[in-house]
Amino acid sequence: MKEVTIYTDGACSPNPGPGGWGAVLLYDRQAPRELSGYGGQTTNNRMELTAVIKALNALDGLHQVTLYTDSQYVKNGITSWIKKWQQNNWRTADKKEVKNAELWQELLAISQKHTIEWRWVRGHSLNRWNERADELAVLARKDGEVTIDQTKPAVAADDDAVHLYLGVTCKHKSGIGGWAVIMGWREHIKIMGSRVEGMTANQLYINAATEAITTLKKQCSVVVHTHSGYLCDGAGSWLAGWKKRNWQTREGNEVSNRKEWQKLSGLLDRFPVSFQLDQRDNPLCHLVEAKEIAREFEQEQHDG
Repeated sequence: MKEVTIYTDGACSPNPGPGGWGAVLLYDRQAPRELSGYGGQTTNNRMELTAVIKALNALDGLHQVTLYTDSQYVKNGITSWIKKWQQNNWRTADKKEVKNAELWQELLAISQKHTIEWRWVRGHSLNRWNERADELAVLARKDGEVTIDQTKPAVAADDDAVHLYLGVTCKHKSGIGGWAVIMGWREHIKIMGSRVEGMTANQLYINAATEAITTLKKQCSVVVHTHSGYLCDGAGSWLAGWKKRNWQTREGNEVSNRKEWQKLSGLLDRFPVSFQLDQRDNPLCHLVEAKEIAREFEQEQHDG
């Protein structure tokens, strides 16, 4: 049986929006084989699944496969959740139809033709082949899209600031959420995040910024990119007044999320930080990816 290592990735910006997928196939003593394609108007999860399906379909004959994906959705779905979905006639535990069921069914069928070891790799962690799969997916998305301008760089080449891209997901009914931050400095990327219970979306945004800034070991300028107007307005305009009034609003009420704001305020006294509110109709790619990573953190201990 032939052996192959595969790296796959999907890209979508905005999500839903124009998508692309990419894959790298690595055989011993052979040049890497690269695959990619445009996905049209789609979602990030569909592109992640499509990348795996296309890569496996490209194999000639039976293979021993080691497959790396940076999607917890794909990894958990194929190794754990899919058995219960089958038993429940492709419905989730709460009786809802499984999203992307036709892709899951296609992936299940093709994966049974091979022996596959499924591995998760954290995205943007400087893994050479994961980064290449991501590049292929992004390029495929850009080649196909015609209406959205993605020419603006996430970080300017001469910019020496640390850029933080915040992503948050929150389920109000269950009280379970996740946050993620993509930290960029020059060519370097770092990912951090966590699954959280009992926090609102506003609290998660404050917490994400706080946790990321806390990790900085040297004095440096920081730019926080976010979709949260609450975070931008609070840190940029309201915070000074709250502190002068001993953490009360103009109406005399205690400031909401006071503890979270106080933690962030202490860091803002130490670091020069600016906050930028990004447009949701044409978001930076890193913000879209941070949102997806936050969702993966939120699902880490969640039974699909």
